[in-house]
Amino acid sequence: MIDATPLDASPATHPVVSRSRWLAERQALLAREKALTRERDALARVRRALPWVHLDKTYVFDTTEGRRTLDELFDGRHQLLVQHFMFAPGWAQGCKSCSFMADHIDGARVHLAQRDVTLLVVSRAPLEDIERFRERMGWGFQWVSSYDSDFNHDFGVTFTRDQVARCAVPYNYTTQAFPLEEAPGISAFYRDDAGTVFHTYSTYGRGVELMMGAYDLLDIAPRGRDEEGMAYGMEWLRHHDSYDPAPEATGASAASGCCVAARQA
Repeated sequence: MIDATPLDASPATHPVVSRSRWLAERQALLAREKALTRERDALARVRRALPWVHLDKTYVFDTTEGRRTLDELFDGRHQLLVQHFMFAPGWAQGCKSCSFMADHIDGARVHLAQRDVTLLVVSRAPLEDIERFRERMGWGFQWVSSYDSDFNHDFGVTFTRDQVARCAVPYNYTTQAFPLEEAPGISAFYRDDAGTVFHTYSTYGRGVELMMGAYDLLDIAPRGRDEEGMAYGMEWLRHHDSYDPAPEATGASAASGCCVAARQA
């Protein structure tokens, strides 16, 4: 059994073994990874087997092509995925964590379209604020405003001030304390050939990590997500245009420079 106790990613503290020992432990881990893959496939089948809900309410959004209903947002396809992006009226910019999610969209859209899927983003902020922020971030995906719609409330990502104050926010299929009136989520919809729209799935909380491919890559890096000791898990995250420049040097000289900077801070 592999010891999963967190270890520092340093040759000075991390076990260093022979190639044959490493291979034996890697094969043991592979067995667990394959079991998890099979379980994930089985869970996906159960997810797709969930019953659907017919949407008999009309939702209208502000888009760069004018006012459009939910069924029109499918763009002629049968399947629609929506990122519920935390960007409320009056905010100067969109949520940094939701922006991290959105950074993964543009590269995926062309491939999803080949599988009859449209992927877009919905926020409550007015369209002009959305477009200003989208241009700043350099995103090309469609982002629409639900400013004067019940859409965000109905799909569990916007709450009243009273709900927040009473610590009675209906989020992630339970009632809980939540610090904000906005929350992240992902929802899936199906549109049949007659134009009838069904809600098929929504996920919230850590469920939205399925859009964060960079996290999957960090999970296989030697130091992982490296978030232990932070005030909250994504404290390190910034909008992609707001990071300090990454150090160009490597090795001891770079480490020394970081130490100097830390002492000067």
